[in-house]
Amino acid sequence: MQRRNLIRTMIAAVAAPLLMATSLQASAFDGEIKVGVLHSLSGTMAISESTLKDTVLMLIDEQNAKGGVLGKKLVPVVVDPASNWPLFAEKAAELLEKDKVSVVFGCWTSVSRKSVLPVFEKDNGLLFYPVQYEGEESSKNVFYTGAAPNQQAIPAVDYLMNDVGVKRWVLEGTDYVYPRTTNKILEAYLKAKGVKSDDIMVNYTPFGFSDWQSEVAKIKAFGSAGKKTAVVSTINGDANVPFYKELGNQKISAEDIPVVAFSVGEQELSGLDTKPLVGHLAAWNYFESVKSPANKAFIKEWHAYKKDPKAVTNDPMEATYIGFNLWVKAVEKAGTTDTTKVIDTLPGLETPNLTGGTAKVLPNHHITKPVYIGEINDDGQFDVVWKTKTEVPGDAWSDYLPGSKDLKSDWVTLKCGNYNTKTKQCVGQKN
Repeated sequence: MQRRNLIRTMIAAVAAPLLMATSLQASAFDGEIKVGVLHSLSGTMAISESTLKDTVLMLIDEQNAKGGVLGKKLVPVVVDPASNWPLFAEKAAELLEKDKVSVVFGCWTSVSRKSVLPVFEKDNGLLFYPVQYEGEESSKNVFYTGAAPNQQAIPAVDYLMNDVGVKRWVLEGTDYVYPRTTNKILEAYLKAKGVKSDDIMVNYTPFGFSDWQSEVAKIKAFGSAGKKTAVVSTINGDANVPFYKELGNQKISAEDIPVVAFSVGEQELSGLDTKPLVGHLAAWNYFESVKSPANKAFIKEWHAYKKDPKAVTNDPMEATYIGFNLWVKAVEKAGTTDTTKVIDTLPGLETPNLTGGTAKVLPNHHITKPVYIGEINDDGQFDVVWKTKTEVPGDAWSDYLPGSKDLKSDWVTLKCGNYNTKTKQCVGQKN
C-alpha cells in the first residue's frame, strides 16, 4: 500500500507541471476572433490568389505569437470561391452569417469584389481588398489597400509617354470590369493628352485565354506603323503565361514594343522563362527587389513560413500586409471588433509599408501608396526604373470620366462614398 501511494505521489509530482503548462497555454487567450479568408484556391485565378491566402495565414500566426488581438486568438476561416464570381457572394455570406467572422481579407478580380459588395453592405461586414482596381467605387464596408488608377495606370502611361516616347497604344485586357473601366479611363486620358483615336487599339480576351498567336500578331502589325508603340496590359490570371510566351515566340522585344502590365508580378513570372521578356515593364506599388529593412524582414519571414528560400513576394501581398496591420491597429484602438466602430476608427490611421514609407487610411477608404515602374530581369525579378517622390493618395473617382469627375468620397465628414460636388447631393450609399 505504501509503495502504491509512493508511486501515485511521484506520478502526480511529474504530471502537475505538465497539467499546469497545458492550463496556462489554454488560458493564454481569452476567447477567439474569427478572420475570413476569401481567395480562389482553384480555377484560373488560383495562380495569383493562393499566395494571398498563405499571406493572411502567416500574418495571423505572427499576431497570435504576439498575444493575438485584445488578448484573443485569431482563428482563420478559409473558403475557396474557385474563381467562380457568383460563388464569391455565397462564400462571403457564409463567412459573415454562419461563421460570424469579424473581418474578411479577400477577392482579386473586380468582378469578384462587385459580387460580394452587396453582401458586405447588407450584413455590415468589413472587407480589405488588396489588389489594384479600376476605381469608380467607394463603399463604407470596404477598405481598398490596392492601387486606384491614379496610383498605377495613369503614372504608368505618363512614364511611357514622357520617358519612353510612346505615341501608339495597345490597351490589351481580360474581358471584365477592371480592364474595361481602366481602359475607358486611359482612353479618355490619352485623348486629353492629344493622342488620336487611330493611335489607340483596344482588345479583350476571356479569362484563361491561351491561343495568343493571332492576337499578338495584331499587336505586332499595329506597332509597325513607324511610331513608338507600347502595350498596356490588364490581362489577369493564368492567361498571362501563354501571352508572354507568345511575345517571345514572335520575338517582340521590349525595345520594339514594350509591355507594361498591371497584373503581372513576381508570382506570375516565377513559372516562366523570363529571358525573352527582359526589359518589359510592370507598374506596381511594391517590388520584392526594393531595398528596405522592413522588406528584408518580410521576405525572410515569408521564406521561413513557406519553407522555401525561393518563394517570391509581390504587391498584393504587401497590400494584404498593410490591410492586416491597419485592422489590428484599429481593433486595438477601438477596443472592440464591432464592425461599425472599427470602420469609424480606421480613417487617419497609419502603418509602415514595406518599401520604407507610410500607408495612411484616407476618408475615402483608400490609402496612400508610392508608385514604381519596374523592368523584368532574367531572374524573374524587377529592376526599378522610375518611382514617385512621395506616396500618392488613392482617388476613388476618376477626374477623366464625365460621370465621375464631379464625385467625391468622404466617409468621415460627408458620410458618403459618392457625393456630387456640383449638386451637393449624396447619390449612393450613405453612412
